[in-house]
Parts: sequence; structure tokens; C-alpha cells
Amino acid sequence: QLQFVESGGTTVQPGGSLRLSCVGSELTLDNYATGWFRQAPGKEREGVSCVGNNGGHTQYAPFVKGRFTISRDNAKKTVYLQMNDLKPEDTAVYYCAAIWNLSGLCELHTQYAYWGQGTQVTVAS
Repeated sequence: QLQFVESGGTTVQPGGSLRLSCVGSELTLDNYATGWFRQAPGKEREGVSCVGNNGGHTQYAPFVKGRFTISRDNAKKTVYLQMNDLKPEDTAVYYCAAIWNLSGLCELHTQYAYWGQGTQVTVAS
């Protein structure tokens, strides 16, 4: 079963940047669309961004558009989330996830099948 290990979460000041990484356990991620999600204390999990299996299509939630960039390196079985201009409201546990999808497209508002354990991002002065 596909599993992920996320890393890169830490505490950063408002306006700062972080890059999250997510490494998959299977031999290849080529057959999966992947996404980043987050859950803040007391709130429901929400989709942040996703990328199609070949990296050609991306989707972003409105609240991160222009600040976050998702990318993937299938050769390294890794998905990245570059986060710039971080705000206190970005504080959350960030999860990566995957769904079998060979179309090249991705969709944030769908049921992802495989999830990582999460990495904590805290934005505070």
C-alpha cells in the first residue's frame, strides 16, 4: 500500500517561506495524482493544492494561490509544496495524499486514497 512521509514543517515567522516534501513508498508515483491538504486546530481538513501524475496540471485553493507552488519529481517519488509569504492562518498540520489517476489532471475536491502522517507548520512571531 502506498504510504508517504512528509517533512519540512517547522515554526516560521509571518512572511517567511518553507518547502514541504513528501516521499512515496512505492516504486513509482507516476500513476497517481497527488495533493497537499491541511488541518488547523478545531477546523476541518481542507485542500491546498494538487498536481496531476505527470506534473502538467495543478490546482490551488484560493487562499494560497500566488503564494504556494506544488511540484513533483517522479524520479525521486517526491512531491513538494513551496510556501511563500506565510501567514498565521496558514498554521496547520499539512498532509500529502494520492489517488490513482492516469489522466494527467487532478482535483482537490475528491476522495484521496493514500495519506501521509502529516507535518506541523506554525506561523508565528
